[in-house]
Amino acid sequence: MSDTILELRNASVSYSGDITILKELSIQVRKNSITGIIGPNGAGKSTALKTMYRMLDVGGGDLWYDGELITRLDQTELIRRGIAFVPQNHSLFGGLSVRDNLILGAWSIRKNRARIDEAIDRVYAMFPMLAEKDGAAAETLSGGQQRFLEIGRSLMTDPKVILFDEPSAMIAPKYSKEIYRFLLLLKEQGKTVVLVDQNVRQCVNVSDHLYVLELGRNKIDCPTESMSGNAEMMDLISGWIAHKVD
Repeated sequence: MSDTILELRNASVSYSGDITILKELSIQVRKNSITGIIGPNGAGKSTALKTMYRMLDVGGGDLWYDGELITRLDQTELIRRGIAFVPQNHSLFGGLSVRDNLILGAWSIRKNRARIDEAIDRVYAMFPMLAEKDGAAAETLSGGQQRFLEIGRSLMTDPKVILFDEPSAMIAPKYSKEIYRFLLLLKEQGKTVVLVDQNVRQCVNVSDHLYVLELGRNKIDCPTESMSGNAEMMDLISGWIAHKVD
């Protein structure tokens, strides 16, 4: 039985009809793992993630989830099947409370109040700082706290797979470190994580498998543990890290 839970096959994505971003890109995501997607700016990392969440059409390729073809399903159906997405840009309702923002993430189970309450308790157990801000407006939280609230909102439906687009972008270093620890915790809990990140060092550290994209194509595809024997990968990583600020 395959251990692949999410797979993008030969996806070609274009903007405005003539600007091609992804070129027959394929990505396999294994169950209970962290799959990292890295590459220079403009490589198509975020586009790949959005395509896997059906925010963009797959083009001539296919999208599979747990053995089911989901190329034509919308995001509502993906959420019901257990896929969640945490965007790079802040997407909270600033005037609503922390609790109300979490409830909005549970709309697919909105008729089951008991499940919603259980989900909120579960999120607060993971992020005690949010429990302390339960009634506070989301706009009063720090950038790092808002990012944790967005992550918590994505977990309200207890998804199997969570797609993260630059989760540590534009937040304080102390919160950034907590996010990477939390990604490892999700894996320990049996979740599957797909991580797009410009923080190359941290992405390499937490990932089980890495895809390196260049101009919308797979440049390198390998398990993290095999990187020591991949001179091309190590040269790329070393070069990027040298130009990054943690």
